[in-house]
Amino acid sequence: MIPVYGLVLAGGSSTRMRRDKASLLYRGKTQLDRAFELAARHCAEVFVSVRAAQVTDPSRAAHPLLVDSVPGEGPIVGIRSGLAAFPRVAWLVMACDLPFLSDAALDYLLRERDPDALATAFLSTHDNLPEPLCTVWEPAAAAALADYQAGGGQCPRKFLIRNRAKLLEPLDARALDNINTPDEYAAALAALESNTMKLRVQYFALMREQAGRSEETLETAAATPAELYGELVGRYGFTLAREQLKVAVNSEFSEWSRPLAAGDDVVFIPPVAGG
Repeated sequence: MIPVYGLVLAGGSSTRMRRDKASLLYRGKTQLDRAFELAARHCAEVFVSVRAAQVTDPSRAAHPLLVDSVPGEGPIVGIRSGLAAFPRVAWLVMACDLPFLSDAALDYLLRERDPDALATAFLSTHDNLPEPLCTVWEPAAAAALADYQAGGGQCPRKFLIRNRAKLLEPLDARALDNINTPDEYAAALAALESNTMKLRVQYFALMREQAGRSEETLETAAATPAELYGELVGRYGFTLAREQLKVAVNSEFSEWSRPLAAGDDVVFIPPVAGG
């Protein structure tokens, strides 16, 4: 199966928010950084989609950029630009303003991906229509999107309605809620803060050295071991890639997308030297 690259859309003007949505902070991390790190846990390569005028913006320039290369406006331009830049890969396209999107949701989307369709997308829980901005777009979609736009089409959602796409019921009703206004941002902050919980985390070998401790109890909003490890990489600078580790939750080996609960005991197990 062809690889999947990630594309985080951050080229919008944030008119309703009245400030740059990519720079909104959640627990000390920008919305763009959170989205990029989430995509990076699931994709071979990840890029941030921007307009030419945004390439020098510090929050965007910290990541690999993919500049709009086709005419037009809106997210369809970012999607088409990704397909044009790397025509032999599929693209997991995500809006940057999905603070409730989780590893579990992306695992499910990628597991259910249909390479023979033009795209694999979730249905919105609000209107039961396809959600184009958390979607896997296949290489074959490039020509179909070009024809659609040439005929005056601009809406990726309408494209998914009219064309061959695999549509999935979301596992989490909030996963695709995006943040467009100051009130929505305040509500998202409050919801995420209310979701914090205490976990006990143990470290061994190199990770113990880098963390400077063998265990700790910490408060986190991480929903899965994958999100927790991403948070700890930022805190302690762990150098082991997630693929090099195993994770156990409550003394049982676990999937990285397993939901965490308050009081869980999490252990990240590094490679064992020797034989």
